Amino acid sequence: MCGIVGYVGRQAAANILVEGLRKLEYRGYDSAGIALIEDSTLFRVRAKGKLCNMEAKLLQPDMPAAICTASLGLGHTRWATHGKPEEYNAHPHTSQSGRIAAIQNGIVENYRSLRQQLGARGHNFVTETDTEVVPHLVEEMLAQGVSLLEATRMAVQQLEGSYAIAIASADHPDELIVARQQCPLVLGYGEGESFFASDTPALIQYTNRAIALENGELAKLTPNGIEIYSFSGEARPRKPQVLAWNPVMVEKQGFRHYMLKEIHEQPATLRAGLQDRLTEHPEQPIDLNLPPSLFQDTQRVEIVACGTSWHAALVGKYLLEQLAGLPTNVQYASEYRYSPPPLQPNTLTIGVTQSGETADTLSALTLAAERSQSDPSQHLLGITNRADSSLGRLVPNILELQAGIEIGVAATKTFTAQLLAFYLLALEFTSDRRLMKPAAIAEIVAQLRELPAHLESVLTTQAEAIEALAHRFIETQDFIYIGRGINYPIALEGALKLKEISYIHAEGYPAGEMKHGPIALLDPKVPVVAIAMPGPLYEKVISNAQEAKARDALLIGVVSQGDEVAAETFDVTLPVPHVPELLSPLVSNIPLQLLAYYIAALRGLDVDQPRNLAKSVTVE
Repeated sequence: MCGIVGYVGRQAAANILVEGLRKLEYRGYDSAGIALIEDSTLFRVRAKGKLCNMEAKLLQPDMPAAICTASLGLGHTRWATHGKPEEYNAHPHTSQSGRIAAIQNGIVENYRSLRQQLGARGHNFVTETDTEVVPHLVEEMLAQGVSLLEATRMAVQQLEGSYAIAIASADHPDELIVARQQCPLVLGYGEGESFFASDTPALIQYTNRAIALENGELAKLTPNGIEIYSFSGEARPRKPQVLAWNPVMVEKQGFRHYMLKEIHEQPATLRAGLQDRLTEHPEQPIDLNLPPSLFQDTQRVEIVACGTSWHAALVGKYLLEQLAGLPTNVQYASEYRYSPPPLQPNTLTIGVTQSGETADTLSALTLAAERSQSDPSQHLLGITNRADSSLGRLVPNILELQAGIEIGVAATKTFTAQLLAFYLLALEFTSDRRLMKPAAIAEIVAQLRELPAHLESVLTTQAEAIEALAHRFIETQDFIYIGRGINYPIALEGALKLKEISYIHAEGYPAGEMKHGPIALLDPKVPVVAIAMPGPLYEKVISNAQEAKARDALLIGVVSQGDEVAAETFDVTLPVPHVPELLSPLVSNIPLQLLAYYIAALRGLDVDQPRNLAKSVTVE
């Protein structure tokens, strides 16, 4: 979850490090720091809180001039796991001599025993972190007369856990060493310079040539290039890939926040997701470029996911069961490892993670892969926005979201892209299993093609009204969201978005469950948001909403345009274009995203980087 970045070359490293860390702020952090090497001297600047606090220190007149000219350095934004978010715990950490600096993303699980062993050999520690043992270990290995690369290789072999680590040494002023085990690390190739970062947005301003380090690999970065090795010391030469992203994609482009920009990008996200996957062939209207055996063999589905991805998976469960007739189970990835379902033949296990680096989801899929090694009827599929991620290397089949870079911590356009992925997957299963007439599938596909225009309509006609409505809830403490059937997961997602970025307590419930407990919470201070879209469950939702209204709760309805019954039932309506109930989650979600955004923005909160959260959760 931490952001890490490094540079060695001819330019001033400090500026590159700060700008790289700025592009990684979406990952979540509570302190920042950099280490620079110039004239065989190691300089370190750290600060608690936001990156701007560290930048202010860099601008102080008493800063050594060498900090501005150093051409090698590494930077870090820390999301606290071990030790309080204080400056003394901020990375980079140094060795006993102070001549080696280390940064880390992840957790060294055996740091306590290593710390005791090092302490017994005379090492002193000044932080509460697990990372501090790393530079001490490297320094001990260097004392044996080996290279910095070899010293790091020997040190990481003593570590247990998941980590991405970078090492700089004042005695080796032209090289950086990095190592990866489970946590993501990307290497960037320039002319006379080399880069590394925990994610590509930190690199694309400087280079479009990059490569992802694999698990169990180290790399040596110098101005002349990059050398990659296994933890056993074997050379692993690889060619970099050309990135499809560009610097403009990580800018706000006139929007106040990345989150608002990404909400408005959802029509384009849908168009991109449909463009290459819909065909003109009546017998095969959808082509996800997945092996036929995956569709022919599957008799049941297991989905593992976390957070917003879990909500998308719940919609996927509805679609796979109701359209494709496939029994489907959705589990939190963090629970799957410790209570996996009985292994059954012809099972498709799907992992959903927008980053492709979510530790719990990767661990769950690793277990699923291990359990299925002796059964060829088992299949694995990953749904992600990053095919070049750890997920892409773990599972043989990937359904890429094609949503582009998402900077805001609270997922918006990637959630919409995940929903679309499940619609297309369920429809291809339905077509392949011949459970629906081609004409009926063609009708759904035609309706999918219309959805980008429907989303644009909501964004252009409702944003201003929702912003005005949000002023009523600046002091609100509690919200309840309700929905039924395929829109129940959207109620959960709407509640999650609100609490993630506005810090207002919000809960999502199946509308029919209101009378079984949650109704006790209702009073004039607790607004209720109901999703009431036309379909078989419409009357039920209206009835459940009226139960809330009878308790004097302010009733807000996400409803179809022109719905007169809804207009009479709800105190406030958020109308969306009329679409079939089956497709309604893709439009009903948009007003809820806007409502959460505007409430948080009006409360003066950091919408893109909500407290305690990170974009990519790379620790369990």
